[in-house]
Amino acid sequence: MTYHPKSDFISIMMERGFLADCTDYQGLDEALSKGVVPAYIGFDATAKSLHVGSLIQIMMLCWLQKTGHKPITLMGGGTTKVGDPSFRADERPLLSPTQIDENIAGIKQVFSAYLTYGDGPTDAMMINNAEWLDDLNYLDFLRDIGRHFSINRMLSFESVKSRLDREQSLSFLEFNYMILQAYDFLELNRRYGCLLQMGGSDQWGNIVNGIDLTRRVLDHEIYGLTSPLLTTSDGKKMGKSEAGAVWLNPDMCSPYEFWQFWRNTTDADTGRFLKLYTELPVDECDRLGALEGAEINAAKIILANAVTTLLHGAEAAKAAEATAREVFEKGGIGDDLPTLTLSDEELGEGISIVQLIVKSGLAKSGKEAKRLIAENGARINDEPLTNAGLMIDATTLTTPLKLSAGKKRHALVQLG
Repeated sequence: MTYHPKSDFISIMMERGFLADCTDYQGLDEALSKGVVPAYIGFDATAKSLHVGSLIQIMMLCWLQKTGHKPITLMGGGTTKVGDPSFRADERPLLSPTQIDENIAGIKQVFSAYLTYGDGPTDAMMINNAEWLDDLNYLDFLRDIGRHFSINRMLSFESVKSRLDREQSLSFLEFNYMILQAYDFLELNRRYGCLLQMGGSDQWGNIVNGIDLTRRVLDHEIYGLTSPLLTTSDGKKMGKSEAGAVWLNPDMCSPYEFWQFWRNTTDADTGRFLKLYTELPVDECDRLGALEGAEINAAKIILANAVTTLLHGAEAAKAAEATAREVFEKGGIGDDLPTLTLSDEELGEGISIVQLIVKSGLAKSGKEAKRLIAENGARINDEPLTNAGLMIDATTLTTPLKLSAGKKRHALVQLG
């Protein structure tokens, strides 16, 4: 793209690789150059924590604030009751209002690590769309808002089309989601002067709908900007590890596991991830990403430390690196490994090694644990584990037991 931006925010989005598309580069750039632009990203409360897949959006809000603008984190207390059907093969399970509130409480923990909240002109705001969605009158909403939506156009959006092309059912409930998200943008513009919605490129259709609706109802000029949907160089969806989703809340993924995820980045992704997920200067990210052989490992440690410091703090990053050195370089146990603490009742007369591997999160099922042992991928106290029938009792757990799956994933088991 040949556009040369004037504003710091668009410049950073472009040079660091955050930008997939924008509804009006020039209009948005001029608005950002003139004064403080409030901008939002919506986060539905489908789990108690966001995972690494949401980190690109959080970093966009972080840079927005750093360049003198106002981030709005919109919690989907209302929209989660419907569920975003974008590019999904099936309907999301419906959550109760209590579950949604619990999930929002969990998700809120992460944002304060990246954003400064308060009442100042560039301080972040956290808003829940239940504020305007919960009390909508259905007939008024259909008459005032629904009339602005063309079914023909909604059917042409890729997120809907891909579902229908595969002849997978799309419920009327889900079909309403894009109208509700468009209405969010209208309400945020009306109530808080919000001028920009950002999101992943799978949200493009929903964002454009919100812009059109706001123009029609309020005659206001607003903008949309999307980031690329990230996959790793080997084609995997960003945010997943061998053990499943890499959560951002420390009670769902320890700082050590989080650090280790970034340390395990492939060589080809290192430079790109440094630009997207750290605040290191772009030149330094390019230099580190171009390293080869053993040197690229040093770049991955810098990446892991920088990303972990942003989320969990410098002490947690330092402790994670120290544990990694202890575990990998010296063959020790390390102080910061994920730990499974068994009660006397849980241990009983003894517990099978297969159960322990599953309980400690190194395998998702007994079948997977047995396969790990059969393929010589499991170790116990750094020794090969070959007996899937091994029983562990209190005499074995007088000191913590170290379990390993492959070379990079470890856990401790101890008695409480």
